[in-house]
Amino acid sequence: MLMSAAQVMRERGAAGVTIDEVLARSGAPRGSVYYHFPGGRNQILAEALRWAGDAITESIDSAVDRGALALVRGFTRFWERALQESDYGAGCPVVAAAIGSDADETQLAAIATEIFERWRDALARAFVSDGFDAAEAQSLAVTCIASLEGAVVLCRLLRNAEPLRQVVTQMEFLIKSREFIRRYGVPTVDH
Repeated sequence: MLMSAAQVMRERGAAGVTIDEVLARSGAPRGSVYYHFPGGRNQILAEALRWAGDAITESIDSAVDRGALALVRGFTRFWERALQESDYGAGCPVVAAAIGSDADETQLAAIATEIFERWRDALARAFVSDGFDAAEAQSLAVTCIASLEGAVVLCRLLRNAEPLRQVVTQMEFLIKSREFIRRYGVPTVDH
């Protein structure tokens, strides 16, 4: 049921998740909702978001030692596949929860904030292991996450992966340029 709820959230946002849709997709009997989720829809949403966030965080954490550029490339490959498999209909459930506007979804926004912070911290660790200082690593991590998540939204709108490819090309250039400057300093031109 959690996987089904996360899938619906990816496609329709948190407001589009209904118990009926979760049951239809999961094939679970109605009674199982009340047994496993006595808090009803709000509990299903919160637990599905945590489940999805934990799965993505685990993937990021397991790749941190390969460096930030490898993480960005891996994230891009993941999203290209996910977007194509869903015919550009499914995005990030964490983004869906973060931008929900219902007062009932305040809890979801708080969970989404925690998840994004974990992603940022993991990616920042990768940048630090690549030799960047902590402040620059945090800034690069936020820039990467915001750029890639925004690209996913654009891919859904345009129904192709080109925005994701363009963003990753620019992220790679930025990371490599910052690394060059960090190692060799800012090049100067003599007149």
